[in-house]
Amino acid sequence: MSAASDLTAQRLIICVGPGGVGKTTIAAALALEAALSGRAVDVMTIDPSPRLLDILGLQVRPARPHDIPLAALHPRRGGRLRALRLDPKRMFDRLIEHYAPSAAARDAILGNRIYRGLSRALAGVADYMAAEQLLDLRREATSDLIVLDTPPARGAIEFLDAPGRMLDLLSSPALALLGVSRQMAGSLRIFDFAARAVLAAFDRLTGLRLLSDVQAFVRSFEGMYEGFAQRAAQVQAMIREPTCTLVLITSAEQQRVEQTRDFVSSLKRLGLRPGALIVNRVMKPLPDLEEIRRARLPAPLKRKLERNFADFSALRAREGAWLQPLRELIDGVPMLMATDLGDEPDNLKDLVRIARSLRVAD
Repeated sequence: MSAASDLTAQRLIICVGPGGVGKTTIAAALALEAALSGRAVDVMTIDPSPRLLDILGLQVRPARPHDIPLAALHPRRGGRLRALRLDPKRMFDRLIEHYAPSAAARDAILGNRIYRGLSRALAGVADYMAAEQLLDLRREATSDLIVLDTPPARGAIEFLDAPGRMLDLLSSPALALLGVSRQMAGSLRIFDFAARAVLAAFDRLTGLRLLSDVQAFVRSFEGMYEGFAQRAAQVQAMIREPTCTLVLITSAEQQRVEQTRDFVSSLKRLGLRPGALIVNRVMKPLPDLEEIRRARLPAPLKRKLERNFADFSALRAREGAWLQPLRELIDGVPMLMATDLGDEPDNLKDLVRIARSLRVAD
């Protein structure tokens, strides 16, 4: 069984890590290798960059799962791969249409000017909608494995923390302040009339009707807050299940090691721990220097090859020096290495080569 096969035996893989280390490429390679082994796989990106879809050969930017043709790679029976890119506005609309208590409530929310701006503009909304999309894919139960490609570093932490922030919001005094009914506010028991007076005075001065619009918007969600809280709690539980693995992807460079250390600390604050570390773009093994010396080659060429060997040996030694702190950083966590292929992957066959180059670190 290959190192990639061991990893993709899970039901959910969330790929996280610093930017510029090939995280999206590794996510695509893991998803493809699992599909070729006979599993039904969905791979989703919540990174604004279309890199994942580009490398899978998709010209469209699907917000619904879209099949990737695999026939040329001869997948095992049952193997298939679908890809999609998060569309936060579409996902938010879909939630409202599905969970609104009535058609009137649905239309009131979808037509609200605050909702229209909120659903398009706020990064926090995109983080939470990604969590909802992930929950939807899991509930469909049509896939054996879901692979999620997250934005670089801080964006991934914000995604992982989004369900918790949603739960905090739904228990916040802000709901009471903005006009949630006493029944909905429940145990909040805080109605900040002074703050209301300030907002009302602002409305009178500006003519923007901000308070009344915000209150109308918040009230339009009555009957739905409990559902949002339940699903946020389900997402929190899902990313902590034993069948979910956080795969931390990095490279053996000083800057990346420092970023990885910060990332592990951020995960720890969320009560999370990587299930595996993949070090990408690791140098290939060098040939035996004695082979070069024994080769029947012109002396000038042999000297040039020996100088090149010395240069590459120095690079390899430096790489090895940065692998050690990575090992210490994730003590007890499997560490895998993906070989540098020498060029930028741009097709499915390149992804297969990357997945099959994965090996457990010595």
